[in-house]
Amino acid sequence: MPQYHIWTIGCQMNKADSNTISSYLEEAGYSPVSTAEQADVIVLNSCIVRKSAEDKILNKLASLKALKGIHPDVLIVLTGCLIGSSSNELQQRFPYVDLMFKPQDWETLYDWGERHGVKIPESPPRPTHPPVSTFVAIIQGCNNFCSYCVVPYRRGREKSRSIQEIVCEVHELAEQGVREISLLGQNVDSYGHDLPNHPDLADLLTELNDIENIARIRFLTNHPKDMSHKLIKAVATLDKVCEHLNLPVQAGDDEILRAMRRNYTTEQYMRLVEQIRSNIPNVALSTDVIVGFPGETKEQFGRTADLLREIRFDSVHIAAYSPRPDTIASKELDDDVPPEEKKSRLERLEELQKDTATSINAQLQNKTVEVLVEGKEKGKWKGRTRSDKLVFFPDHTNCLGQLLLVNIEKTSPWALQGHRTIPEYPLLRQSSKH
Repeated sequence: MPQYHIWTIGCQMNKADSNTISSYLEEAGYSPVSTAEQADVIVLNSCIVRKSAEDKILNKLASLKALKGIHPDVLIVLTGCLIGSSSNELQQRFPYVDLMFKPQDWETLYDWGERHGVKIPESPPRPTHPPVSTFVAIIQGCNNFCSYCVVPYRRGREKSRSIQEIVCEVHELAEQGVREISLLGQNVDSYGHDLPNHPDLADLLTELNDIENIARIRFLTNHPKDMSHKLIKAVATLDKVCEHLNLPVQAGDDEILRAMRRNYTTEQYMRLVEQIRSNIPNVALSTDVIVGFPGETKEQFGRTADLLREIRFDSVHIAAYSPRPDTIASKELDDDVPPEEKKSRLERLEELQKDTATSINAQLQNKTVEVLVEGKEKGKWKGRTRSDKLVFFPDHTNCLGQLLLVNIEKTSPWALQGHRTIPEYPLLRQSSKH
């Protein structure tokens, strides 16, 4: 049986795309292997949102040259956001790559597969063995054009899938044992605006909430300017929708936010957080922050740190700014914050968030939480709470895919440790919303 290997870097949308490619290849008769050296087809799914990610994929491509020399029949495929206006340059630089195609350009993949004996079915297949927690893409592309972001140039304008198509997919996933779905979009709050009758994300969540055997629903990534009161109410009232929201703020200074083209102010963001917390008191909030954006002064950085202290996010993803090709910032703004200063600011925010997460998670000491078990790691079962906190616990039985109660014995900024407790009733669907 022929074999394939997929290497993925970047966002959850990339992971969802890789799952789709994996399904295509498995329906074509390929089986997965853990290393590129074992594979007949190697797929690299790339990301260039940060320069560090771009460097990793370029190094990975370079490392495959020797493998291609030893095994000239191996087929190398490159997709993801690295593919864009510079694809001709990439082809010249890496002539041993057999196919380069843009994200979700499945037609190009089908045509190439036919020419190379990879007879990929034309109907979109579903994952053959989907994980307990699975990503479902609901809207592709982005219309926002934030000045630092390359996504609109590589994934195009927003295009929503129909509610019917998504509901059908989730029904199939539930039949295959999936218990949790995470709805994905570069701007998930824009879902439906381009569809007939303009359904929105709240409408979709309402439909999905009734699907049997799906225990939890999440969605990301939200844009603060587009999060509606209707959506907040849906999270507050729909029992399967988890009390966890990713709400990227990116900066805590209004001048920097204007330069980023984020279309909200810090005051508007704070009011939104207040509205969310008043409607969903036990909500867990995560965010994204960029440090060292062009022109960011120490005082402006200080305002970002102050915002993180005031809001107290459960988790924060922090990145140092790096110019990205084709973006407005790379063309119009000087990357004038020195690398060592970016590194210092990043480390200061990481230390600040470590203290915050330590304090928040410590409140769960000796508490019992509901955990959806996703797998095993280093001899312990692992899963997440509704608020997206990672939990580890020992147990000798097969717990995969189960909703269990775990008593927390040890906390840290990154994860919780505990032991399973037996409830006095069957734990089918636990929610604090009723």
